[in-house]
Amino acid sequence: MVKNYGLIGCGMMGLEHIRNINLLDGAKVTSVYDPVQEQVDEAIAASDGATATASIDALIRDETLDAIVVASPNNLHIDQLEDIARHRQIPILCEKPLFTHEDDIPRIKRLQTDYGAPIWVAMEYRYMPPIAKVIDQADEVTGGIKMLTMLEHRFPFLEKVGNWNRFNANTGGTFVEKCCHFFDLMRFMLKAQPVSVMSSAGQIINHVDESYDGQTPDIWDGGYVIFDFDNGTRAMLELAMFADGSKWNEIIHAIGPRGKIACRLPGPQRFWPEELGPSPHPEMVISPRHPKGPIKQEIKLDDTLVSVGDHHGSTFYQHKKFLEMIIEGGEPEVSLEDGIWAVLMGLSAQRAASERQVIRLDHF
Repeated sequence: MVKNYGLIGCGMMGLEHIRNINLLDGAKVTSVYDPVQEQVDEAIAASDGATATASIDALIRDETLDAIVVASPNNLHIDQLEDIARHRQIPILCEKPLFTHEDDIPRIKRLQTDYGAPIWVAMEYRYMPPIAKVIDQADEVTGGIKMLTMLEHRFPFLEKVGNWNRFNANTGGTFVEKCCHFFDLMRFMLKAQPVSVMSSAGQIINHVDESYDGQTPDIWDGGYVIFDFDNGTRAMLELAMFADGSKWNEIIHAIGPRGKIACRLPGPQRFWPEELGPSPHPEMVISPRHPKGPIKQEIKLDDTLVSVGDHHGSTFYQHKKFLEMIIEGGEPEVSLEDGIWAVLMGLSAQRAASERQVIRLDHF
């Protein structure tokens, strides 16, 4: 029996969700909501027969739905999750970040306690095939990760409706909006909790000459973040959102007593210059200490999955597992607790850079 999905938010990520759900056996988007009619029209065109609802309330009350996907701007997520919870108990896949301000945590905690259906936080990076391979093999290759580094050298923030992503008040800040994926990966791969963070970051190049309703964007575009974890491991993020001339958009490497494992990923295929030929395939490199000598493996991606989104097929693999959970029962692979910690790490990294001091997280 086909499971019917409702979608709140029909922007770029909402469309990616629709196109990937279309590829699933046993699921389809049947109802969409967005306050911008142009985005609604695009969502209906991308779907397999979805209809528009006049309000979020109407979508939530649609008894034909089996699940709801929330893909609205960051600062709306918590309100919309609470709106759903007031009316029904239905599986939800909510885009990251879960919230944008530390004051929102008690509200998320209430959902953890009171909501009677699963809420899955959309951390797509866990499901990118090259990253998933590193996750799967990291402990064996490294002998236990001791140091973990993640680099993102990418393009500036894209234009969004109302330019909401240009301002910290709407996004929670770059380390929340853009980087909570990486912080989730750090906890997941290290199997540990962060205890402190130091950071140096800011608005370096991008958006400084822009103005919206008389306001200059304050969103950051680069920096360094280093976390210490409670098992003695360390992890670092390097972000540069003005490095779109790079071959590799993301690089992750994990190092331990036995060796090193790394993966390198290009950016979204639609941004790769046509004159340079086909976009490069992601790579994984294993570098054992004994015997020395890197072993490189090219990772071929599914062309269909690459064509329907910007995340190397990860959105499809995530939705496949989400659908399995709906049908078979069980718990989300990415929980509300995971979503809370990813945002807390981002907020703490923002604060560490702003205050130029080490921030403790163990009190959380």
